[in-house]
Amino acid sequence: MSAFLNVNEIKEKVSLLSLLKNLGFSPQKQSGGEHFFLSMLREEYTASLCVNDDLGVWYDHGGAGVSGIRSGSIIDFGLAYWYPSTFPEVLRKILEYSKVELENSSQLNNSVPARLQPVKVPNYKIEAINESIKKDALNAYLKSREIISVAKDHLYELHYSVLDSKNKHKNFFASGWPNENGGWEVRNKYFKGCLGHKGMSFLQGATDKLCVFEGYFDFLSWRVENSNDPSSVLVLNSLSFLQSAMVRAKQFSAIQVYFDHDKAGISATHDFIINVSGSQDFSFKYLGHKDYNAKLVTDANAAVEQKFAQLKFSTEIGFIPER
Repeated sequence: MSAFLNVNEIKEKVSLLSLLKNLGFSPQKQSGGEHFFLSMLREEYTASLCVNDDLGVWYDHGGAGVSGIRSGSIIDFGLAYWYPSTFPEVLRKILEYSKVELENSSQLNNSVPARLQPVKVPNYKIEAINESIKKDALNAYLKSREIISVAKDHLYELHYSVLDSKNKHKNFFASGWPNENGGWEVRNKYFKGCLGHKGMSFLQGATDKLCVFEGYFDFLSWRVENSNDPSSVLVLNSLSFLQSAMVRAKQFSAIQVYFDHDKAGISATHDFIINVSGSQDFSFKYLGHKDYNAKLVTDANAAVEQKFAQLKFSTEIGFIPER
């Protein structure tokens, strides 16, 4: 599952201040942990681009440049600075100018990166992260959602504890996947949430084609039916990232949008199609259903009912078909 890890590893290992220094930029002033630069994304005479290297974020108080991006992580800065370079090109340029080497792909596949070690976040402690789903309850849940066949390549098993109001730790487990802001999106039969910071999830594929999903289980449902599609994938994990997703999508020439058939999803689809050239609404794939996963589950249940009806009919007439 190294497609998740390259972006997060860059965010962990590459200092935005060091990158700016290597690009020839120096802060005009410093206040606490915040460093203020004359914006290199547009013309200005008062330093208003603020970098907090401890948090790994930046914000341009003077507004966005031509890219439309005015804040975010080191990845977002690269997309704004080297606009309109593609996402993979930006990652390569960040590594080139920062002079930082990442683990190679074989190391990523054969070892657990530092980011996957137990970490503490407010009220939570991640105790263990397994690269395969082992808990019977989680397997049953994923099977009920009809995505068990793709779980091994796209989901982790997280064990974590939560500090309750009485300062006692309660232990939980869930399926999960990382987002780009270092958090973990987690799901089980009874809980849907995030450990740490919310963020989008990106899986690198073809550089010219992108599939955009509102939810991760919708992406997995699509993957069940499109196992060989080489497209890059962007999962919002929350519609609050719609603007960021549209900026990211502009790096691709062909974009398929798979949002929910509810009021919020329909509105987001409309905004996406209007603002991102080359994007198309592909929610017709699950017409009549709230989302892609609902369609997948309904189809699977219908197939079971049909098979049962055929078996019942065959039994009634005294004939049992071969299996």
